[in-house]
Amino acid sequence: MRKPEWPTLTLLALTYALWVIATTWAAVLWLPLGMVLAALAIAQHSSLSHEALHGHPFASERANVAAVWPALGLLVPYLRFRDTHLAHHNDALLTDPYDDPETNYLDPVVWARLPRAVQLALTFNNTLLGRLTIGPIVGMTVFLRGDWRAIRAGDVGIRRAWLTHIMAVMPVLIWVWAAPMPIWAYLVAAYSAMSLLKIRTFLEHRAHTRASGRTVVIEDRGPLALLFLNNNYHVVHHMHPQTAWYRLPQLYAQNRAHYLARNDGYVYRSYAEVFRQHFLRAKDCVPHPLWPRP
Repeated sequence: MRKPEWPTLTLLALTYALWVIATTWAAVLWLPLGMVLAALAIAQHSSLSHEALHGHPFASERANVAAVWPALGLLVPYLRFRDTHLAHHNDALLTDPYDDPETNYLDPVVWARLPRAVQLALTFNNTLLGRLTIGPIVGMTVFLRGDWRAIRAGDVGIRRAWLTHIMAVMPVLIWVWAAPMPIWAYLVAAYSAMSLLKIRTFLEHRAHTRASGRTVVIEDRGPLALLFLNNNYHVVHHMHPQTAWYRLPQLYAQNRAHYLARNDGYVYRSYAEVFRQHFLRAKDCVPHPLWPRP
């Protein structure tokens, strides 16, 4: 038993408040302002959902699920997010084209069989500009296609996750329908939120012979670090997945040399450096450069 984590609860309350303001008062005052605030609230809610699946802010899993239950982002079922992300935390399989649910790498054999237009789109998707623009489409296409195939094959768990998701989406759609913000504007905000989250996931992992060398650190303490709940200290998160977001920077600062030795110096000083280096230049190739692994 442990006490509720008040920093997370406070941020959760502020996020819901921002979402309400964005879809009502701000949308009336100036619709673009409402859309920007809604996108920020939806992205922050996704980061808080990530905290929930790792056991925060409550000791009770049911309480954590309830805390982030409304599907503000509309498209990704929480139960699917939970299952795929926890599977992703098997570090031995990081970047595996088949067994890492969050990888962007492909088996080189599969890559060679793709149409040229698809190869060009996926290569563009490996630039930060591509990830911001077409990244949500690419990610959701792969995700939805995989889940649809699993449902057709009789996967009861995935089907149940989507049915549960419908119940989480309905109150959000009812609210937006009644709110001053137009539905189309909310859909744009939801897409923009997914684009913001692609900044975080863009180079979280790389191909490396050692599993411990595949996970990044971005030493940023600015607004994006807050939006991503310090998940930019990603190697720290992977080593201590049950640690609350607000403890990660201190944990990193106390053991910086250890973490950078562990991930073989895979570090960026800030998100500004990430933008400078990779906004128009692909971070790596789509076919896994070390595949098949020994």
